[in-house]
Formats: sequence, structure tokens, C-alpha cells
Amino acid sequence: MGRPRNDSAMTPHATTQDTPPAGHSPPAGPLHRWILPVRPPKPVNPALLRHAVQRQAFVQNRISDAITAFAGSMAFVYIHILWFGCWIGLGVEHYPFGLLTMIVSLEAIFLSTFVMISQNRADTKRQVLADQQWRTVQEEDEQNKQLLSLTRQILALTQEVRGYAALAEQNHEQNEQLLEMSRRALALTMEVHAGGTGGLRTSSSDRGADDDQKEDDA
Repeated sequence: MGRPRNDSAMTPHATTQDTPPAGHSPPAGPLHRWILPVRPPKPVNPALLRHAVQRQAFVQNRISDAITAFAGSMAFVYIHILWFGCWIGLGVEHYPFGLLTMIVSLEAIFLSTFVMISQNRADTKRQVLADQQWRTVQEEDEQNKQLLSLTRQILALTQEVRGYAALAEQNHEQNEQLLEMSRRALALTMEVHAGGTGGLRTSSSDRGADDDQKEDDA
């Protein structure tokens, strides 16, 4: 019998390839691509995530964000093109279109306000990122100080070990010198002892010869 085929190894992982990365929106369709505003990807930075949650906690922030997102999309442009074309083409009012001009002026005032709100929101995000970077720099500075302190301690221990090693080497040299002196003293002692024993033997033989000579004379 043949070995069973492993179809899972031959089947391409479509789910892995089609899944968008974490924090990013799925690909927009034709409606979102041409008319509706595309939602920006969610932030990955934890500081920005906390800031977004805090901002979404207020209703007015959610409303201003929605209006800003819509006013900055192509749908807003298309609606105004259709609105102005119908207003002028259907003859709602005659030239110079005073009512339309007033409405557009009021709209421009509100839109400029929402633009400022959007700029303030961007400034707040930059401030959040700057604060996080500052805290990160402070933490790194503290870690660098700790590493510098540890390095100094290691240097001091190394110097102490070197001092002990030098002292041990000196003691070893002194021990070698003392051992050499002891060997010399032992050698001298043995020479002195050998010389003393030879002298005693010579003196005793000389005394015996003198005694024999005295007896012969007598």
C-alpha cells in the first residue's frame, strides 16, 4: 500500500495570506475607495491606544472626529458638486446666489473650526508620543546609570583581585627566597658539621702518636 498523501502540506495557506496585519483595516471596497471615507488603521503604540480610548469617552470628541473624517473625504466633495449643480441648474435662486453664498460661508466657518480641532488632536497625539519618548529616555538614562555603577563595582573588584594576585606572587617569591636561604643554611651546617668531625679525628690520631712516642722514649 502507498503512503497517504498529506494534502495539508500541498494546500496553500490562504487564510494567512489574506489576513491583514494587526492594527490595519481590511482592504476597502469600491464604495469606500471612491465615495465613503476610509477608516485609518488603529494605532499600535500603547500610548496612542490609551489616548484614543480616553478621547472616545466623550461624545463631543466622537462627533467632531466623525465630522472631520467626513469633511476630509471625497464623499464631501461629491455631495457639494451635486448640491451646487442642482442648486444652480434647477434655478433655486438667481445670480449672484446670495443664499447659497451665505450657506457656504457659514459652512466654511464651521469647517475651519473642525480643521482647528483636527490640528489640536494631531498636536495632542504628538505630545503623547513626545511624553512617551521622554519617559523612555529617562528610563534608559536610569538604566545607563545602573550599568555605569555596576561597571565601576566590577572595576573595583578587578583591581582588588589583581592586588591580591600581586601580593600572592610576592609572598610566593618571599617563600622561594626563604626556602633557598634555608637550603643554603642547611648546606653550610652540613659542611661545618663535616669539617668538625674531620678535625676531631685528626686530633685524636695525633694524640695517639704522641703517646706512643713518649712510651718509646721512656
